[in-house]
Amino acid sequence: MSIDDVIEIDQNSHLGGSGSVGLVETHQWTSDVPLMLDCGRTLSPITQVYETYGQLSPQRDNAILIFHALTGDAHAAGYHERTDRRPGWWDIMIGPGKAIDTDRYFVICANVLGGCKGTTGPGSVNPQTGAPYGLDFPILTLSDMVRAQERLVTHLGIERLFSVVGGSMGGMMALDWALRYPDRVASVVAIASTARFPAQGIAFNEVGRQAIMADPDWRHGDYYGGRSPEAGLAVARMIAHITYLSNTQMHNKFGRRLQDRDQLGYNFGTEFQVESYLRYQGNAFVRRFDANTYLYISKAIDYFDITNGKGSLVEALEEYRAETLVVSFSSDWLLSTEQSRELVRALQANGVPTTFMEITSDYGHDAFFLPNPELSHAVNRFLANVSNPVTPRSTAA
Repeated sequence: MSIDDVIEIDQNSHLGGSGSVGLVETHQWTSDVPLMLDCGRTLSPITQVYETYGQLSPQRDNAILIFHALTGDAHAAGYHERTDRRPGWWDIMIGPGKAIDTDRYFVICANVLGGCKGTTGPGSVNPQTGAPYGLDFPILTLSDMVRAQERLVTHLGIERLFSVVGGSMGGMMALDWALRYPDRVASVVAIASTARFPAQGIAFNEVGRQAIMADPDWRHGDYYGGRSPEAGLAVARMIAHITYLSNTQMHNKFGRRLQDRDQLGYNFGTEFQVESYLRYQGNAFVRRFDANTYLYISKAIDYFDITNGKGSLVEALEEYRAETLVVSFSSDWLLSTEQSRELVRALQANGVPTTFMEITSDYGHDAFFLPNPELSHAVNRFLANVSNPVTPRSTAA
């Protein structure tokens, strides 16, 4: 299962239910102040789309910033319309009485820079040309995305975040935030994440990008207003989706079972259930995501390396001081438990209060999208015991 396998919800029984944030609105904010990017270029104006859940305390000290994964967006919880059959992508974790309790916390989730759900990205209009950016859009890093969201948090009048939380790419951004703005965050929750994206992950991302760019409809990124490279994007999604699953999960879910047939057809049609599933995932994905955005965000993930320019991970984390919860899943082979343990050891070497938990699961990398009592309890308990506010290291005892 994955984010695309979330069971459809009966809106009549859940929209106003005690565990739901209910109907939510999407907001946007545009800044004309140029943002200096790691590639050396500046970007302006920048529009960011975001949602909020819960109430900001009078002291403005209960805000939690949620970072989404590669193909996510700002809609993390609740429903946009009463007719919606699916809630936000992390509704299982965010809401009254849930792991990230909106009766206690003010929760923010923003679509990342480079996205295709309203935040400025390659499909946005370039003010210099009046046409979509396409490949004229600057190459991004996750740090660029974090700097953009720091501006949004400041715009919302929040000086210090209670926590930054994310899974996969979102966990990487949470770690980057804590390094970049150590005085502006009390805690970090990094789930199924890493301090540096591994070579195997880069390899899979590159194959996906090549599938998109090999599609004749891609036209060097200049496909807006015409036919989009759906075939290439679907293959990219299929490739990536394999990395999100575990071998055990695929065996249990599909095995070698055939799809709508009793015997092999000896042709190149869809014969196995696992083939049908991957094609379904690819075809569903192209209806909600932009191919150029996939190129830009996957490349930004490849660049992520906390140790960049540093001698070691321990040295790279010297300025890090947010209390941290690191969670891994036993069957995650994309961002493995060993990568999480490496991060934990480096944090502890710097005296950072760190909690680590490996959850036994057959669901692979995408396990954090699925209901999991252990994960919910761990996150809820960790947040409940965070020391706040942050004490600057220079004045700490």
